[in-house]
Amino acid sequence: MHVRIFRPAKNAMQSGRGNSKRWMLEFEPLAGATPDPLMGWSSSPDTRRQVKLRFDSEAEAIEYAKQKGYTYTVVKRNERKVQPKSYADNFAYSRMEPWTH
Repeated sequence: MHVRIFRPAKNAMQSGRGNSKRWMLEFEPLAGATPDPLMGWSSSPDTRRQVKLRFDSEAEAIEYAKQKGYTYTVVKRNERKVQPKSYADNFAYSRMEPWTH
């Protein structure tokens, strides 16, 4: 059984990064989803794809995977680089583009 360990991205609907600090362990799907013949909904015999475990650190998630005998892949995310700006920079003389409406 193979698992993926990662930190989820921030929610697009919120401005904060509240749920993005914890690590998540997710099982790789064994079988693809197939449409149900009656309703047309996607279904799968693999129930482990619904399980998502959360950990406080990467080391805890790796230790859990090793204890259970799972092979794992750790996915590092690109960290956001915030450049500090001020409102006065919109009106600076050194601005590349002219400020207009």
